[in-house]
Amino acid sequence: MARKSFADLHREVSRRYPTGQTPGGVSVDDIVQLRLQNSWDSHLDIARDMAKVMRADMAGYDADASKFTQSLGCWSGFHAQQMIKAVRRMRGTAKGTYVYLSGWMVAGLRNRWGHLPDQSMHEKTAVADLIAEIYTSLRQADEVAINDLFRALKAAKTGEERQAAIAAIDGFETHVVPIIADIDAGFGNEHATYLLAKELIKAGACCLQIENQVSDAKQCGHQDGKVTVPREDFIEKLRACRLAFEELGVDEGVIVARTDSLGAGLTQKVPVSQRPGDLAAEYIKWLKTEAITAENPIRDGELAIFRDGEFVKPARLPNGLFPFKEGTGRARVIEDCIANLTEGGADLLWIETDTPNVDEIAGMVAEIREAVPNAKLTYNNSPSFNWTLNLRRQVREQWLAEGRIKATDYPEGNELMKADYDATDLGREADARLQRFQTDISARAGVFHNLITLPTFHLTAKSVDELSRGYFGEEKMLAYVKTVQREEIRRGVSAVKHQHEVGSDLGDTFKEMVSGERALKAGGHANTMNQFAAE
Repeated sequence: MARKSFADLHREVSRRYPTGQTPGGVSVDDIVQLRLQNSWDSHLDIARDMAKVMRADMAGYDADASKFTQSLGCWSGFHAQQMIKAVRRMRGTAKGTYVYLSGWMVAGLRNRWGHLPDQSMHEKTAVADLIAEIYTSLRQADEVAINDLFRALKAAKTGEERQAAIAAIDGFETHVVPIIADIDAGFGNEHATYLLAKELIKAGACCLQIENQVSDAKQCGHQDGKVTVPREDFIEKLRACRLAFEELGVDEGVIVARTDSLGAGLTQKVPVSQRPGDLAAEYIKWLKTEAITAENPIRDGELAIFRDGEFVKPARLPNGLFPFKEGTGRARVIEDCIANLTEGGADLLWIETDTPNVDEIAGMVAEIREAVPNAKLTYNNSPSFNWTLNLRRQVREQWLAEGRIKATDYPEGNELMKADYDATDLGREADARLQRFQTDISARAGVFHNLITLPTFHLTAKSVDELSRGYFGEEKMLAYVKTVQREEIRRGVSAVKHQHEVGSDLGDTFKEMVSGERALKAGGHANTMNQFAAE
């Protein structure tokens, strides 16, 4: 959304109050500040604006594959707020940075029923609630920052200082960025998916990510026992998401179609094929079947399908699920992705893999792009991968094939994880590949968006463990100061002034707006946050 300039807003308000203040004594400058702090009427407006941002980023990536985007999975508004602030401090802008909202972390950490696995075991409203919380936190970061800019304006003593302060206000960039929201497998049938999608969009989501697993048997993408649905069933859910965007006027809403077929060996039902080569027939052809013979006759209660000129029995497990033929996952992924783009109207693909391998993803994308040349991916740089071990194994295998090392130079198994190999040629090469992994996969494999699903889960666990070990151990207060506060100060992390971070100065400003000199302010000389003023 194009933010109105200070001058435009000032003229607009001054036309109503030419004396410079309201009859009640509120100043025009104060009204302009509050208008700028409240840039969106609703979170639905955020969804509309962020969809445009995401579409522009996608077009930028199509023109230059080095312009990929990134996100970290956040399970609270504060995590998202601090991530965006860190990016802005480092880059001067948050452009190209999104927030990923992981269903795994909602189930595990934002679930009123406790810490539960990623099996759609959280209440439907929890994801929408978290989206709303994240945008509330990002908007609050805007309010605090704009308030600081207006304080500088009020402190300006010359016309030149005032113009510089106004220029800073007009040049302000919002902390609000797109959210990619995980709607799991849709939490029910296509109508349930549509209803939930609307709630996520109204909460602010401009992008929905949905997977082709069965809703009532949904598993984490990196666990066993995954069950996929026939392609036409999944396409109906993609259409449900699109209708939700359209109904709410988010015309440029983005849908990420995720396929779990690479690691899913089961399906829940055999779809009905209307003609050779349709979506159902292409799905059925991968089913594991048995020949019907005198030794293996068809029995009461068993199913038979006609394929390649004869009747065969699809294999069936005691729970009624149908297994696919072994080794067919990759081919099913290719077909899934093409169907999701061409039949389902998806905008981006997500291929869930079991290891981080640029060559593997690039090979699949090359085949998909034969049918859909501009196919683009969102890729899960998952903490479920042992990145160190995987990359070291890849380097070892390549160097062995090239004759650069002997098999005895480096171990083959998990021993490669040892710190002993950190400073070796192999360890350094694996780390170099880790550093450029996202660049490589974006350039070679059509990955528009790189995300890490669960980083703040692991970071919180590690950070609290680190602090607890020292604080409850020998270091006591030194542990907190050394591992937290000193680092906050030296890195310029704004949260070190925790009162300011949560809006204490914002509260003082409002008191001044309505009370003038009578305002009882928290930010006076006795405020201990003044100890950080020189930092």
